[in-house]
Amino acid sequence: MRFAIPLRSLRLAVTALALPVLAGCDPDKPTPTPDGGTSTRAAFAITTQVISTDDAQSYIIVTDSVDHTEKLSLANAVEVPGRALGVGIPKSGSLFVAGSQGPTVTRYNLTSDGRLEKGATVSFAGQGVTSIGEYQHQFQFVSETKAYYFDGRTSKVIVWNPSDMSVTGSINVTGLAVEGALQTFATLPVRRENQVIMPIGWRTTATGDIVKKAGLIVVDTTNDTAKVIVKDERCGYVRDGVMGSDGMLYLATEVYGSAVRRVKGAEAPPACLLRFNPQTLEFDSSFFVSLDTLVNGGTAGSLLPGPNGTAYLRVFDESSFEVTASTHPRTLASAPAWKWWQIQLGNTPTATPVATLPASTGSTFLFEADNRTLFTEFASGSKGTSLRELTDQSGKVTTTYDGVSFSFLQLR
Repeated sequence: MRFAIPLRSLRLAVTALALPVLAGCDPDKPTPTPDGGTSTRAAFAITTQVISTDDAQSYIIVTDSVDHTEKLSLANAVEVPGRALGVGIPKSGSLFVAGSQGPTVTRYNLTSDGRLEKGATVSFAGQGVTSIGEYQHQFQFVSETKAYYFDGRTSKVIVWNPSDMSVTGSINVTGLAVEGALQTFATLPVRRENQVIMPIGWRTTATGDIVKKAGLIVVDTTNDTAKVIVKDERCGYVRDGVMGSDGMLYLATEVYGSAVRRVKGAEAPPACLLRFNPQTLEFDSSFFVSLDTLVNGGTAGSLLPGPNGTAYLRVFDESSFEVTASTHPRTLASAPAWKWWQIQLGNTPTATPVATLPASTGSTFLFEADNRTLFTEFASGSKGTSLRELTDQSGKVTTTYDGVSFSFLQLR
């Protein structure tokens, strides 16, 4: 996937949240809407990007359920030019829309009859931002009046107020640049107490090779300061993090980095599992696990939050997709050939296959819908998206629609 390139459900007993959250609303109470009405009916905003040879067009679908036997229609969706993201505070009744067409964020308010009504706009142009892209979770909402946007191109974290739609400041996060390489942010940043922890990965702009380096940005939300940690060079593209029950942050190579290793062999950095102490802000130099040792010598990557203090790992099924010398790592990472294994984190991690979950595309995003976690599966050529059930580990398809989704939000 290319977008600037391109959970607590499952009753997660972890503090690493896949979604930027505040306290959710009581599902049995009516939710106030900006037009003065109330509603107890759920509403979900699915932002999907339809990409053609000419340009991209995005659509925001509002639906009262994530279970549909028929494909969702784009006929009544809100159209947004370019490649858009829809972000916000879950169950707040507001959706903030930004994208590739400029440096602005526009608020849409959910009306009592389930429509999105366009509201105020804020611009990040004064901070040097020219467009907004990549992933939903580059937006992190601390409260109703404070949010962050992580922008790699300006090496800044923009601080803004979602309530009055104003920019209130920025945090410089210099020291990220690697010559000849593009830095990319985590799809699932970690929220811990008063910290936002954003893992970073690097790949070369010319060839897409992985830079053997791991790093993080740690933002202190109490005073809007940040520390950049770029010092571990044992492996690369370490963009996925999950908090363990031991209070340590476990970080793994994202599936694209693992695909580069599978295609190019030993000339590419190994796929690994590292450990980081969020209190001392240091990598554990004594802890290093090669991911292949957890999966019987196979190819593995992408660490995702799982139930009861565990995590999921994606493992490539060699029998489902033929890899040749000419296979592009992005094609391999996007192939529907990545199985699910569950990891017990700790000093000596172990992993076991989850037999009930079918192999799917390795490029996976997690979306939360009430007490459920859904994961994305993208069709070949980015033509469509299926949402699949992760909560009960069935992998059942719940919803399908055209385009590809990098963002999803429960509005009420």
